[in-house]
Amino acid sequence: MLIPALAFAFASLLIVAVAMWFAPSGALVIERRLGELTGAPFKPVGADGGYGRMAAQTLKRLGSVAPKSPSEMGKLRQRLVTAGYRSSEAVVIFLGIRLGLALLCFSLLAMPILMRPNLAVALGGCGLGYLLPGIVLARLAKRRQHRIRLGLPDALDLLVVSVEAGLGLDQAIQRVGDELAFAHPDLSDELRLINLELRAGKGRAEALRNLAERTGVDDVSSLVTMLVQTDKFGTSVAQSLRVHSETVRTKRRQRAEEAAAKTGVKMVFPLVFCVFPAIWVVTIGPAAIKFVQVLFPMAQK
Repeated sequence: MLIPALAFAFASLLIVAVAMWFAPSGALVIERRLGELTGAPFKPVGADGGYGRMAAQTLKRLGSVAPKSPSEMGKLRQRLVTAGYRSSEAVVIFLGIRLGLALLCFSLLAMPILMRPNLAVALGGCGLGYLLPGIVLARLAKRRQHRIRLGLPDALDLLVVSVEAGLGLDQAIQRVGDELAFAHPDLSDELRLINLELRAGKGRAEALRNLAERTGVDDVSSLVTMLVQTDKFGTSVAQSLRVHSETVRTKRRQRAEEAAAKTGVKMVFPLVFCVFPAIWVVTIGPAAIKFVQVLFPMAQK
């Protein structure tokens, strides 16, 4: 009796969620009233990405009721920023996605839709749905860090050229951010954000440290430390950038050599489980069939 009751409860929650989905939010009501006062035409939900906006509003409502831990919120916000989601609503939307996916997995496995209802399987699916968004977010953050790490040597070369051409460090960072917009958009966004922070009145050292905290890349952290020390002691920025660029390129070459050395070990499991069985069937299969055809009649006599 417990499983049908839980299924009924979660079906009711799904109906309530759908009703909240289609209910107009307060922002839409305000926009409609402002349109009536100003005479501007009101765009209905569904135009210009309205359904995506409606989904975001639903996820924010669901994430606002999710349990929040202060220590976890700080780590989650840092991981979202590392993955490139710097919006103030990103944490609430992520919590909504995690809670909604957990409830969806539990309801699908608790009701006789996909398989026979099983409470243990439903709880396992609920836990998997709760953990899956965090795994995907960590994967996205690592991919973005890898893209930033690959584009850093090119950015350093452009910085060296710009500084030696007579530009200041702030103007050089702005120019490099504009030039890398097509080749390395993630690194370009971070450099442009440094320029915006400098225009807002932050110090150069603070803006550079914020870059290291946002990206979480060790090469960027070492670059920020070098630039801060160069600015503090008054040494040549161009010479320091040139030396650091050579160091970063050496690290990138060493990482490529390390990845190439690991290829042989990583190929063991595909060879053992995918290639070798097929080779054994082709080479040993006919001999095994002949062996069975010859020996079985002799064993029966």
